Amino acid sequence: MSFITHPLIRENSIESRDYQLAIAMKALDANTMVILPTGLGKTAVALLVAASRIYNEGGKVLMLAPTKPLVDQHLHFFERFLAIERPSDPTKSPFVMFTGEAPPLERTAEWNRAKFCFATPQVVKNDLIAERYNLKDVTLMIVDECHRAVGNYAYVFCAQRYLGTSDKPLVLAMTASPGSINEKVQEVCANLGIVHVETRTEEDSDVRPYVYNRDIEIITIDLPQELATAISALQRLIDDRLALLSSLRFDVPKREKLSMKTLFLLNAQIQQRIQERDKTAYSAASLYAELMKLRHAITLGESQGSEVLKSYIAKLVSEGVSGGGSKASQRLAKDPIFRELFDRSIEWTHELHPKPEISLSLVRQQLQEHPNSRIIIFATYRDTVQLLVDYLNKNGISCERFVGQAIKDSEKGLSQKKQIAALNRFRDGEFKVLIATSVGEEGLDVPSTDMVIFYEAVPSEIRSIQRKGRTGRSAAGRVVVLVSHGTSDEVYRFVSQAKEKMMHKSMRKMGSMKSFPQKPTGFEQVGIDKFTPQGPKIIIDDRETSSKVVEVLSSMGAAIRLERLLYGDYAIGDRILVERKTARDFVDTLINRDLLGQVKLMAEAVPRPVLIIEGRDLYLQRDIHPNAIKGVLAALTVDMGVSILFTKDEQDTAQMLFVLANREEGERGERKVHPHKSHRSLKDEQEYVVSAFPDIGMKNARILLANFGSLKAITNAEIPELLAVKGIGEKTAQKIFDLCHRTYN
Repeated sequence: MSFITHPLIRENSIESRDYQLAIAMKALDANTMVILPTGLGKTAVALLVAASRIYNEGGKVLMLAPTKPLVDQHLHFFERFLAIERPSDPTKSPFVMFTGEAPPLERTAEWNRAKFCFATPQVVKNDLIAERYNLKDVTLMIVDECHRAVGNYAYVFCAQRYLGTSDKPLVLAMTASPGSINEKVQEVCANLGIVHVETRTEEDSDVRPYVYNRDIEIITIDLPQELATAISALQRLIDDRLALLSSLRFDVPKREKLSMKTLFLLNAQIQQRIQERDKTAYSAASLYAELMKLRHAITLGESQGSEVLKSYIAKLVSEGVSGGGSKASQRLAKDPIFRELFDRSIEWTHELHPKPEISLSLVRQQLQEHPNSRIIIFATYRDTVQLLVDYLNKNGISCERFVGQAIKDSEKGLSQKKQIAALNRFRDGEFKVLIATSVGEEGLDVPSTDMVIFYEAVPSEIRSIQRKGRTGRSAAGRVVVLVSHGTSDEVYRFVSQAKEKMMHKSMRKMGSMKSFPQKPTGFEQVGIDKFTPQGPKIIIDDRETSSKVVEVLSSMGAAIRLERLLYGDYAIGDRILVERKTARDFVDTLINRDLLGQVKLMAEAVPRPVLIIEGRDLYLQRDIHPNAIKGVLAALTVDMGVSILFTKDEQDTAQMLFVLANREEGERGERKVHPHKSHRSLKDEQEYVVSAFPDIGMKNARILLANFGSLKAITNAEIPELLAVKGIGEKTAQKIFDLCHRTYN
């Protein structure tokens, strides 16, 4: 075996493979996408390019990956193989990892010090928007799992900012599965500024010697009668809803043809009729929601089993009998067929589906024949993951779950730190079976994983390839797919197979083309000055950074500070708070949450509260009478004094915020700090005066007046008396005291 020789790569550490060297040499010439099957060393290619780039051009290397476990994996790979001098003090290491956990100031200091930065794209995007550092000195940006660089994903913003500001930009994008749709691949290339594609398949002559066998086995399973009967009841409910929609003159498919595509077309018909003010379309929209719930229930029963289905049915009934449940859930909960199914499901005392038992048998067999095996079981839903963990542990198989962070308070997710710890225990052999959701599909390298079980087939070719790629990386591997006969499992299996074939055909075409005819537009070098904030100051809630609004504001030159705001999404000066809601979110919040209470708190905090409603057709979002929405708008403006502005999209919202901020900073001359408002009661005037005190606002003004009883009592209060008021801190109390007692100069 020969090894790579390079001044910045440790001797006798990286095997020399011709295809990796050839790809790396090409990638040093232009922005390149590398499409390479899993297990064939995309990270090694990245290491080669990074070492050469740093050796020849200096600067920094920024490597982006979508998850913290993957970022952590890349960091350790580079630390292991790069021959870079490391100080004894770890705080001075040339390698840093950014995942949002370190304080911003600490990240800025680490960025200025480090040579190699490994990060999730969202944290880099936020830091760039907040101007904590820039990418001027980055000579190589590596984008792992680059097929994600579509839409509003943070990769797109990071690449645009990098290509526009770096003195010597070079992008290396990597993926094993770019997707079967050529237009999407072209979008990825355009978003990342890719001008050259290097692709290899397992059939290429220079790759074949390094490919290990990966046996794929399909196990077909018949549904037990009780579960088949339950699914039949759900199908009858779907037939009833389709018949009702047909009676309302909608073009509906047969149940057997009810795919996501046909459902999308049906919804398009409904939305069109809503726009035409057809009253029957509102009922149709609710029936459509029932269809979606019933179809999901069938998928759970067919592919996941009775326990997961039982939980979902119980959840729908609970929603339906509660006051806050949707009309769709309420109608399902009252349906005799659905109620009978719910009653029957309560009697299911154990898992009816054979999949858990078959999974246990496969794991036992593998561990008996190969005791040092590592096995990954992939399941789509967290409930199924937990069910399998409990079942295997109960039967003597040591295993752990690997899921993402919780999205809702009711979910029990794993923090990214716990994900990394679980992977390390799995690699070290503390347990032999990892049961994972899709969070474990991308890029994670456990070399000794020699068996992967698909608990269900998946319709995505990208996910299917990623799952299979977890085995056969350093030795022969085995992939087993569990397929319920005559169900969506079979459909998804054939769909993913067809998409994989299409993707490989597209890859071969791209491989023969190698380079795009011309460099995509929009990435011209513009210099760092363009992105240095020259515009007005806006404080943005850090939970708002996933929206396109923040990206547009940053590109327009607004001076942005990211904070966790108590009220509103955007703070402009000391007078304006802005709450942004899409038209759909406005209506959903009105129905499911306390919209008036939420906006009222914001309105009490500042003199100039603003509500931006983004998007068209506010009155068509849900089955709500237009007068009800108009009544809420009237209450917000007349009763609360909230200014309501309408924008068409995120770009328009950003421009509106920019204009508001410019105006607030005094482009029209000196503004009134506390402007006059007519028609105030004495109580209003008292609150108004106290709210102008430093750091007080309307809420604390009312608290102070309630405690002291008058303006005179507040102005005469000593600091300990002010501190005794709930919500008044030491600094605020001192400011009030100084304001009331010091001589005016």
